[in-house]
Amino acid sequence: MVTGQATVSADPPAWWEARWLAVALIILSVVPLLYPPIPPLVDLLGHMGRYRVELDVAHSPSLQQYYAFHWAAIGNLGVDLLIKLLGPLIGLEPAVKLIVITIPPLTVAGFLWVAREVHGRLPPTVFFAVPFVYGHPFLYGFVNFSLSMAFAFLAFGLWLHLARLGRTRLRAALFVPISVIIFFCHTYGWGALGLMCFSAEAVRQHDRGGSWPKAAGHAALHASTMALPVLFMLAWRGGTRHPGATYGWFDWSSKLLWLMAAFRDRWQRIDIASVAIAPVLLVFALGNAKLTFSRNLAFSGLVLLAAFILLPWTVFGSGYADMRVVPYMIAVLLLAIRFRDRVDYRLGSVLAALGLLFCVGRLGTTALSLKIASDDQQAKLAALDHVPEGARVISLVGYSCGETWALARNSHLGGMVIVRRNGFSNDQWTIEGANLMGLRYQGAGVFSADPSQFVRRPGCPVRSGWTTDRALAAIPRDRFDYVWLIDVGQYDQKLVAGMQPVWRGPTSILYRLNP
Repeated sequence: MVTGQATVSADPPAWWEARWLAVALIILSVVPLLYPPIPPLVDLLGHMGRYRVELDVAHSPSLQQYYAFHWAAIGNLGVDLLIKLLGPLIGLEPAVKLIVITIPPLTVAGFLWVAREVHGRLPPTVFFAVPFVYGHPFLYGFVNFSLSMAFAFLAFGLWLHLARLGRTRLRAALFVPISVIIFFCHTYGWGALGLMCFSAEAVRQHDRGGSWPKAAGHAALHASTMALPVLFMLAWRGGTRHPGATYGWFDWSSKLLWLMAAFRDRWQRIDIASVAIAPVLLVFALGNAKLTFSRNLAFSGLVLLAAFILLPWTVFGSGYADMRVVPYMIAVLLLAIRFRDRVDYRLGSVLAALGLLFCVGRLGTTALSLKIASDDQQAKLAALDHVPEGARVISLVGYSCGETWALARNSHLGGMVIVRRNGFSNDQWTIEGANLMGLRYQGAGVFSADPSQFVRRPGCPVRSGWTTDRALAAIPRDRFDYVWLIDVGQYDQKLVAGMQPVWRGPTSILYRLNP
């Protein structure tokens, strides 16, 4: 059995509902990102290369040789716009850290607000939902997407709050600009917000006495206040000559992996065991006579599940489209758990204590993993002290033959060549319409863009990409200045004959071409 809208409970507040504890949860979510000077998220360092071009290409002759940047109204601008505001004030790297470190607490605040609006109080299971802010999409460095989801949950809380107060006209007016802001932050956040608001409104309309078809119609009408970004999307995609491929529909093996990998980080057994707690808790809630689910959030979670099933792996050339939904879908389902009638303080205390233990343990594990990654990256970035301004650098990053669990956090370390040296790096993305940076340097050949930096060990299947030796042999030495080998393992030393080693670090070496 599930219930819908929040009701005012006569039960006194429990210890897990204390305001100071909610504030502590928000603050605790910041801890994993405090130590690293640069958040070691997989794609983030590549994005930082674009941010440098965005900030400085107009007055940097070096960058002008290699890249162009043209602003346009696309649904993928969240952090880019904030960098444009904060970068000139405090510098690019501090601005990136400041923006990224705010995403988890904003998301947690959104979770807490939504739960309180739906249940009228915080359920003890809220602690199990909090760690999902450090899910696979965030750790992969999808920062525009993650920021848009943080805003989406805050906006969803506001949507529920105004509905509870009966201020639907005010809500309709406010959500026109809110939907536009979230759309330009990232399209997926806008889509997720629309799905959650529609599902919640459908439950509200049904609870007022309407049939489900009638409730769905009214909900669609209410949610249509967020439809304006459809026009921006049509203009954006319609103006793109090569919109990129969309493929990977109903790949069930991948979808099963994404469910298991909702916490994918470094240690596979710990990460999978952490995810496994969620279905155990959901089944426990289904079978316990004292617990039930909010129809409101359960329906929202099921709608997100449907989106996960229907989304392909790649949309308009942007990968991991379906994977991104998973942590938020699980978090919503966990937030939906509530007591059926009166609060059972004994059961609630056990659930809250276990949840708090899980929350602290999971965030602590993430903090340790990010520290390890940051220390490794900072040691390798010492190579850039030996790279002059404006240098053209090929970075080659080693991958194993098969899929490994630990995230390859050095995939876009080469982007720091652009950030710190205004140089050229072969790790940038050149998918039209996906971002605003264009390529000017025509001499890079096969090393013009991502994924040319990824290399495999000898003996790997051809489909897994080229080997370090093949990449070294293909380098046009007259068009580049340096080669930066990162985690590549063994390679044929004859292929670096004539290159001058100028720096060696942990599993990394920097060669100068044509010394």
